[in-house]
Amino acid sequence: MPAADTRHADSAPGDLRRSISNTLKGSAGNLVEWYDVYVYSVFATYFEAKFFSADDRNATLYVWAIFAMTFLMRPIGAWYFGRFADRHGRRLALTVSVTLMAVCSLLIAVTPTAASIGIAAPLLLLLARLLQGFATGGEYGASATYMSEAAIPGRRGFLSSFHYVTLVGGHVLAQATLLLMLHWLEPAQISDWGWRVAFGLGGIAAVVVFWLRRSMDESLDAGAIEAVRTGKAGKTGSLRELFVHQWRPLLLCFLITAGGTLAFYTYSVIGPKMVQAQFAGGDVFTGTVINLVALAVLMLLQPLGGWLSDIVGRKTLLVFFGIGGVLYTRFLVLHLPQQAGWLQAFGVLTLGFVILTGYTSINAVVKAELFPTHVRALGVGLGYALANSAFGGTAPLLYQASLRSDHVETFVLYATAVIAVSLLVYVFFLENKGRNWLDDADVMDVR
Repeated sequence: MPAADTRHADSAPGDLRRSISNTLKGSAGNLVEWYDVYVYSVFATYFEAKFFSADDRNATLYVWAIFAMTFLMRPIGAWYFGRFADRHGRRLALTVSVTLMAVCSLLIAVTPTAASIGIAAPLLLLLARLLQGFATGGEYGASATYMSEAAIPGRRGFLSSFHYVTLVGGHVLAQATLLLMLHWLEPAQISDWGWRVAFGLGGIAAVVVFWLRRSMDESLDAGAIEAVRTGKAGKTGSLRELFVHQWRPLLLCFLITAGGTLAFYTYSVIGPKMVQAQFAGGDVFTGTVINLVALAVLMLLQPLGGWLSDIVGRKTLLVFFGIGGVLYTRFLVLHLPQQAGWLQAFGVLTLGFVILTGYTSINAVVKAELFPTHVRALGVGLGYALANSAFGGTAPLLYQASLRSDHVETFVLYATAVIAVSLLVYVFFLENKGRNWLDDADVMDVR
C-alpha cells in the first residue's frame, strides 16, 4: 500500500473542494444508514421483551441471534449492489440502499408486540433486519468505493477515513439517542415506546439523505456506465470475472477484513455492552455516558489514522492494529467487565479503540486499492461481507453463548487467533509503498 504520494501533491484547490464536498455528502448518508444498523444493538435490552417472553431465559440470545442472522444477507447485498454500482454508478446504488434501510427501520418502529400478534412479531423483526442486512451489504462496498474514488490522490487515506467516521458516528448517534431518553424518560418508558421512536428517527432522517445523495457527483466514469448500457462491458460487475481473474485480491480483502471486523464488533459492540451491564445495577446513565464519550473518541480518531496512513503507509497502521489486537483483546474482554469505576472503564475501552483505529481508519481505501474499476464495488463489498458475516456479525452471539456457558476464555482465544491470522497477512502480503489500482490503473493494467 502506498505512503504519501508526492506525485499528486499539486492537486488543484478546486479538485480538493469538490472532493471534500462529495465526501461530506457521502458521509451524511453513511451516518444515517449506520445509525439504523446500530440502533438495534443499543436498544436491544429495552425491546427484547416486546418480541420474546420476558420469562424466557434465552430471550437475549434470540435477539442477538437475529443480529447475527442479518449478516448472512450481507454477501447477497454485496453481490447485488456491488454489481449494480459497477454497472450503473455508485451514487444510484447508495441512494437505493439507504431507502431500503429507512423503510425497514420504520417497519420495526411500528411492528406490534408478541403479546398482540404472537410469533408474527419476531418474524417481522427478523424480516426487517434481514432486509437491512441486504442493504448494509451493498452500502459498505459502494460507499467505501465511492469515498475512496472521490478522494484526491495523496489525500485518499484522510478523506476516505470519513467512511468510518460516519460508520462509528451512527453508533454515537444511537448512544446519544439512548442517553437523551435516559435523561428524560424512565427505563420502563423506553422499553414501552421509546425504542420505537429511536427506530423511527432513522427512517425519517433518510429523507434528507436521499436528497443529498442525489446531488453527489458520480465517481464512476461516464464512459464506463455508457459501455454497460450499450452492452460493451460484459466483464463489469461480473462474479465470473471476480472469481476467475480477481480471486487473489478478493481473498486478500477477505483476510484483511477477518481480524478487523471481529475486533471491531468485540471492541465497539461487545465492549459497550459490558460497560452498560456493569453500571446497569444502579447507574445506567453513567454507563451510557462512558460509551458515548468513548465512541466519540473512536470517531474522532479516524481522520488522524487516515492522515497518518498518507504519510507512513497503510501497512504500518494495519500492523499496529494487528499486534495491538493480539496483545490487548484478552485484557479487554476479561477485565472490562470488572471495572467498577467510570474512569477505569473508560480507559480500558478507549485504549482498545486506539488500537482498533489502525484498522478502521483505512480499511475502506486499502480494499479499494486492490481492485480495478470494473469490479471494485463488487470485490470490496463481497470480500468484506463474507468476512463480516463469518466473523463480525457472529461475535456478539458467540460472546453471549460463551458467557452463558462460562467459557469466555474460549471466545478470547478464538478472537485473538483470527486477529493473528490477519496480522500475518498484513506483514507478509501487503506492501507499504507501491502501485495500486486507484492511483496507478494504467501501470497495474499492464501488469
